[in-house]
Amino acid sequence: MTHGIEQRLHRIEARHAIGDLVARYAAAADRRNDPAMMAPLFADDATWSSEGFAALAGRDAITQGLAAIAAERVLWSIHYMTPPLVVLAEDGMSADCQWYLWELCTMRTDDGPRDQWLGGWYDGSARMGNDGWKFSRIILDVRLQGEASPPWSLRKPVQA
Repeated sequence: MTHGIEQRLHRIEARHAIGDLVARYAAAADRRNDPAMMAPLFADDATWSSEGFAALAGRDAITQGLAAIAAERVLWSIHYMTPPLVVLAEDGMSADCQWYLWELCTMRTDDGPRDQWLGGWYDGSARMGNDGWKFSRIILDVRLQGEASPPWSLRKPVQA
């Protein structure tokens, strides 16, 4: 199906906006799931889930639940996200998106803090509203998690 220039431009802008949404999500996650940064990323009725972490429904539950995960389990993290694969609906107002995650993190365990690698992928949906693109669904599928050896938290900083 062919689209006019305005429709094509809208679709290009939508893909970029969804990519920015993913990047803002990573930035918020790396700031201990800061609720003030996370809240604007989700629709009121959004869902977020990841086996072993949580199943959350609604923007408030998502922002509070992710902040609790950071406070209780994830002491530090840095998220490396690949650019998302975005499949826009024909009307350009909603989209499915998938992207990979490679994360370095320090997790609280029964034996104390442990530096770990974590990898997997996200499956999500987003939709355009009056205030821009928002996630309506995120599912994190963690496929790899292991202890970093040697752990980075034991390394001494380089002296200048």
